[in-house]
Amino acid sequence: MKVKKQLLTLCLVGMACLFFAAAIQAATEVADVIPLQDPAYEKHTKGIVQFTHKKHATEYGGACGDCHHDDKGQPLADQAALDAFGKVRCIECHKIASTVPKEIKKEWKEKKVSKEEQKKLKLEYHAEAVHMNCIACHKKWNKENKSKAAPVSCSKCHPKKAK
Repeated sequence: MKVKKQLLTLCLVGMACLFFAAAIQAATEVADVIPLQDPAYEKHTKGIVQFTHKKHATEYGGACGDCHHDDKGQPLADQAALDAFGKVRCIECHKIASTVPKEIKKEWKEKKVSKEEQKKLKLEYHAEAVHMNCIACHKKWNKENKSKAAPVSCSKCHPKKAK
């Protein structure tokens, strides 16, 4: 009798764990396609990139840490960090909603700011950080696969805006 009760309890606990795990999985699912449209921008000058999250993760072999990183640029590898990151938007760290204005680039040139320092300063700008990450990954993929399939120009990712 005791064994049956323990077995029943074990089965119920096991089923509860399965339901709990399924609920966590459902809550962390990501859409197959994510429009990269941040409300921090008053207007977008180019069409909105439709990021194919599922394709990048499955067909192209992208790892979570290729895009999702910490404040030191290190890939987030563990699930807890990735779950926490899911609640963080890129603009929270790359705070300026634009690319670097021409006047600032000119100022950097006049002050002879090193390329390395310029790269670091550019990461404060949301659009610069996103573009650096995507384009660097695309170039790496193209080189490794002896291909030109991964786009590196604006029009290949940004669709033409409807007039």
